[in-house]
Amino acid sequence: MPQGQFRQLSAPTRAVLFDIADNPDSSINDVAGRVRFPQSQVSVCVARLRDNGVVETVTDPQDRRRTLVRLTAATLHRMTNRPPTQIDAVLTEAVNSTDPTDVERAKRALDTLADLLHLADPDTARHD
Repeated sequence: MPQGQFRQLSAPTRAVLFDIADNPDSSINDVAGRVRFPQSQVSVCVARLRDNGVVETVTDPQDRRRTLVRLTAATLHRMTNRPPTQIDAVLTEAVNSTDPTDVERAKRALDTLADLLHLADPDTARHD
C-alpha cells in the first residue's frame, strides 16, 4: 500500500494491520481479541485491507470454519525494502523545538511509553 493510502486508513484498520503484521496466520477472532475490537469490526477492516491487496485470507487447514489472515508477499516486500522513517523532523515539530536535546528526550520518552504499553498487555509482555 503506498504510504499516502496508509495514512488514509482509519485508526481501527491501522491497528488491525499492525496486529496482522505482528501475528501472521491469525484468525479474525484472535486479531479481534488482541486489538479489543468487535469481531464484526475486525472483519470489515480485514475486508478493506484484502480489497487493497495488503492482506490475504485463507481457510485454516486444521479448522475449515476459521479464516486466517496474513500480509501479502507484496506487502512484506514493500515493508522490508522501505527505508526507515526519520522521526526527528516530526518530533521537532511536535515538541516545537529545534534543540536536538529536546528531540532526543522525546525519543526516549516514546521508547519508555512503548515499553510500558508492551508490558501492560499480557499477550505481548516481554520476557527479557
